[in-house]
Amino acid sequence: MTVVSQMPAVTALSPSSEAELAEVIGSATSALHIQGGGTRSFASVAADTVLNTGGLAGISLYEPGALTLVAQAGTKLSDIQEALSAEGQRLAFEPADIRGLVGVEGQSTIGGVIATNASGPRRIQAGAARDFTLGVRFVDGKGTVLKNGGRVMKNVTGYDLVKLLSGSWGSLGVLSEVSLKTQPIPETQACVLINGLSILEAVQVMSQALGSPYELTGAAHAPAGVDGHPVTMLRIEGFEGSVSYRASKLAELFGTYDVSIETDPAKVSKGWQWVRDVVLLQDQSGDVWRVSCKPSDAPDLIEKSGAQQSLLDWGGGLAWLRMPAGRDLRTALGGFDGHATLVKGEAASANLPQFHPQPPALATLSQALRAKFDPKGILNPGIMG
Repeated sequence: MTVVSQMPAVTALSPSSEAELAEVIGSATSALHIQGGGTRSFASVAADTVLNTGGLAGISLYEPGALTLVAQAGTKLSDIQEALSAEGQRLAFEPADIRGLVGVEGQSTIGGVIATNASGPRRIQAGAARDFTLGVRFVDGKGTVLKNGGRVMKNVTGYDLVKLLSGSWGSLGVLSEVSLKTQPIPETQACVLINGLSILEAVQVMSQALGSPYELTGAAHAPAGVDGHPVTMLRIEGFEGSVSYRASKLAELFGTYDVSIETDPAKVSKGWQWVRDVVLLQDQSGDVWRVSCKPSDAPDLIEKSGAQQSLLDWGGGLAWLRMPAGRDLRTALGGFDGHATLVKGEAASANLPQFHPQPPALATLSQALRAKFDPKGILNPGIMG
């Protein structure tokens, strides 16, 4: 195991095996800041010791015919994507690369992707990261190794560990291995582009398109795209003949608007990478918030927010907002069916919780789960309230 002193008050631990990971956590008496590649660590953690999982790396099993991959949690996401691409496969949940948005370097790990449930534009059709996670191995706050399904080292009957660990941000346990379902890369893709829509019109169009029989795998809207004008993007993937037919039918459906079809797969991929990685809001001043909401609520919420810039994904169910620094967006929005997360900004100096405060009943349940899996309270304390 590697021990590195980063600063006088901060120590970094990097175990190289699951056994070492369990030993570190089991013997810990103070808080640990859990990190993979450090590319998604925008949330504040009150800990002087960083526990880095990068030493637990490597693809343990890959069966392309069974669409199954098993990898240690510290395996670089880029290594997994390279291995899948060589077999004509991909991670369907399309994890974003937000390094440019939050201003960090490093390499994202698959453990960090699953721990944060990082899911991109395709979530509206394929599902989230947790939906493609077949199983997990992890170490809880007592230093006990647990796994989902099959022979377990401790009885955890009654818990769906995949669902619990996905999106828990390391607060319930530290992932050591994940099993994933993969997906073949489609033959081709196209994007129907509609120019000039207002946010309200765009949400209505995206809702209609997603409710159509044409099987969209992406629906996004930028009030100011790369050329500064509003653009609504509708993605279709699959076999060439099917994609061509569905794209033309979508264009007919919205023929009263300014519609075009992009059929160059490279340009389509670049456009959706632009959406996925929130390139629009990179290198901008102020704070960036991620708002999950009902699509029909998005136009009103954006208007209430007074955002300087916005980008809609998931048909309007996900809004990225750029706000003046230090302003609590949640105060402006008031009560709504969803949650707002501060992704880029100085939460500590502005005294802002980065994650949306949980309703009392959910907060009680969350506290009970943490007490069960992390009784010492040492795993990313305070990260989610």
